[in-house]
Amino acid sequence: MSVTETEKTGARTDQAATVITGARERIDALDDRIIGLIQERMAVSAVIQDARIASGGRRVNLAREMEVLAHYRDALGKPGTSIAMTMLELCRGRI
Repeated sequence: MSVTETEKTGARTDQAATVITGARERIDALDDRIIGLIQERMAVSAVIQDARIASGGRRVNLAREMEVLAHYRDALGKPGTSIAMTMLELCRGRI
C-alpha cells in the first residue's frame, strides 16, 4: 500500500502537500550543504590544532572558543550558543 504525499506530509490538501514536499527537498539540500561546511570546518580546525600543538601550545584556545560562541549567539540568539557548542565539540578533534 502506497502512502500519498498528503499523508506523508501531514497536510490536509494536495496543494499544501506539494508546497511542503518542495520545501522539505530544499531543507534536505541545505542540510547537506551545512554538513559539508561543518566537515570542512573540522578539517581546517585540525590544521590549526596541529600547528598550535607543534609550536608547544594547547590543542584548544578557550579565548577563541568564547569569540565563536559570542558570534553565534549574536547572530542566532540563545539557541546559537548551543549550535556553536556542538560545532566546537565536533571541531576539537579526537585525542
